[in-house]
Amino acid sequence: MHKLTSLTISNSNSNLSGFIPKSFHSNLTYIDLSNNSLKGSIRISITRLTNLKSLNLSHNSLSGQIPNTTKNLIFLKNLSLASNKLSGTIPNSLSSISELTHLDLSMNQLNGTVPGFFSEMKNLKHLNLADNSFHGVLPFNESFIKNLNFFEIGGNSELCYNKTVVSSNLKLEGLAPCDKYGFPLWSPSQKEESLSGENDYGDYSGEGGNEKNKEKMKNNGEEEHNGSNKTLIGLGIGLFRLCS
Repeated sequence: MHKLTSLTISNSNSNLSGFIPKSFHSNLTYIDLSNNSLKGSIRISITRLTNLKSLNLSHNSLSGQIPNTTKNLIFLKNLSLASNKLSGTIPNSLSSISELTHLDLSMNQLNGTVPGFFSEMKNLKHLNLADNSFHGVLPFNESFIKNLNFFEIGGNSELCYNKTVVSSNLKLEGLAPCDKYGFPLWSPSQKEESLSGENDYGDYSGEGGNEKNKEKMKNNGEEEHNGSNKTLIGLGIGLFRLCS
């Protein structure tokens, strides 16, 4: 099959399982093996396909790290590895794929900090890093984010953005602003509780909290104190009557 340039085995009725093949023909420019049950690592057989323009391995059970050899895929425009079990950090080798326009690494177990090199990839228009374990300060400025057609970063509870670099009006869903130490001011779970009204005293603002909530806490404390005094007075009267 030396003339084959496109290979799609996606959403197959047989639910394709096993490992990525050890070899492919070098003429392939398009591979879609998404929505199957493939396991194991992303083999070097994929990264040897230097003519590849689109690679979709999403919605499988692939594990291990994103290989550094992805730098060989210099003509790649579309890369989707979403919804797998990939771990480790994002390799700097991805910065070598200058033609990349669509990158989806969401719903994995990736960690470390978000690389700043993405902002230097001039052709990038779709970037999804949601639902991983990234931490630290988001390295992107507002102009880069606005230049993207699609951007998702939520679901990374230890990640935050610098309020002096990215305006809060940009509304990065699921992402908190950083405190002065580079940690999130609130976690997504705290924000959800605040919005649902489960937290009577509101969410943490990082600037002392809401004055009405403070007053509410003060009034509640006074009511509890007065109630305790009334109870003690009642007990004293009862003991006096028993003694007399």
